[in-house]
Amino acid sequence: MTEGLWDPDPQDPERVRGWADQLAGSLSARRVDAGLTALEYANLAIRGRLLERIVDEQLPVALEAEPDLISLVGGGNDLLRPGSDPDRMAGVLEDAVHRVRRAGVDVLLATGTDTRQAGVLRAIRGRVAVYNAHIWSIARRHDAYVVDVWGLRAIQDWRMWAQDRIHLTTEGHQRVAQAALVALGLTPDDEAWADPLARLAPVPSGQRFRSDAEWFVRDVYPWATRRLWGRSSGDTRVPKRPQVEPLAPSATAATPSDATGPTAGAAGTGGPGSAERVTPQ
Repeated sequence: MTEGLWDPDPQDPERVRGWADQLAGSLSARRVDAGLTALEYANLAIRGRLLERIVDEQLPVALEAEPDLISLVGGGNDLLRPGSDPDRMAGVLEDAVHRVRRAGVDVLLATGTDTRQAGVLRAIRGRVAVYNAHIWSIARRHDAYVVDVWGLRAIQDWRMWAQDRIHLTTEGHQRVAQAALVALGLTPDDEAWADPLARLAPVPSGQRFRSDAEWFVRDVYPWATRRLWGRSSGDTRVPKRPQVEPLAPSATAATPSDATGPTAGAAGTGGPGSAERVTPQ
């Protein structure tokens, strides 16, 4: 989610932006408005990564940058796999959070989304809920921040999700970025960030069936084939922002006008109100 699929970057259509970039852009804009230097930011996320690879490969790089805040968001790809163990995953996550906190760095976690209205993905809802319960407990034990994606009812709307049904659209990412501001104890940029979209008429059953069939052919079958051969969509990819660099506020900050519906993811803080460097994973 943190790499930003599928929120096209307005500055570069070949790249994606996402909630973390939007959050960083908002924090940078607030710093500049206050007469401070721009936020320093890196984004190490790579699509398709499992939790242990995030912790083993990305976390050491993030810590070497000596940030003030690291967003550590992972586990969704694990939970999609049959037989995934949210209790074991929580152990991996807690060890990682402990390492970050021991280094004196703040941590931003995020819960998984509620899949009760997500068709076949409803089958993993129990595992997601168990993992989320662990996340809240880990945050309490280690004094971490949590973005409550599960509780963000506004994204329980198919228009917030891209065609692959597992990644957010521009507006979905925008809502999560606003939820992250709130999680950090800051005022959101958009007062209506949690408001649901206007309701639409129910989709006819025949149209739903055709849509499900198209989704299976376009997204599920290729995903299952990659799993069978032990491959991932991110195998040949590298982080889009591997170096910590000052972030121009206009480069990634989102506004309500960016949210275009179904178009197809740390900053460090000396405290949530004084963000200086951020490194997401």
